[in-house]
Amino acid sequence: MKKMILMLMMAVAAITAHAQKYALVDMEYILKNVPAYERANEQLNQVSKKWQAEVEALNLEASTMYKNYQNEVVFLSQEQKKAKQDAIMQKEKEASDLKKKYFGPEGELYKKREALMTPIQEEIYNAVKEIADLRGYSLVLDRASNAGIIFGSPKIDISNEVLQKLGYSNN
Repeated sequence: MKKMILMLMMAVAAITAHAQKYALVDMEYILKNVPAYERANEQLNQVSKKWQAEVEALNLEASTMYKNYQNEVVFLSQEQKKAKQDAIMQKEKEASDLKKKYFGPEGELYKKREALMTPIQEEIYNAVKEIADLRGYSLVLDRASNAGIIFGSPKIDISNEVLQKLGYSNN
């Protein structure tokens, strides 16, 4: 049923779009050839490793506190047990909060990625749009995405032209 609907949609799109011009870009290829993207990725990897080490250090500290607690538990009073348990739980919460702060959906890594990648993506988008406007393309698809492109003629791939417009060679 899904295949039938998909085929019908593609047929309708083909009929209504016969006069439109299309182009393809390979965003993976373009990004691999943009040095700023590689530098941004390296920066993100470095900061991610640093933050991960901070989180792991807190987790290790909590783990050590727990092991020490288990070794001493028979010698502790109820108050001391409660105090140690609270300290361990506080350390685990601290590690969890730090992980969320750095790596959560709206965390520092996400914000840093946005700050570094958005200008690069906008520059590429503007180059693609400029080429599309100049050549009269109605639609530009990303060959690298999962758009269901089975075949695309190299004649309509404008990836190298986008790289040239951005001022990079197309190795």
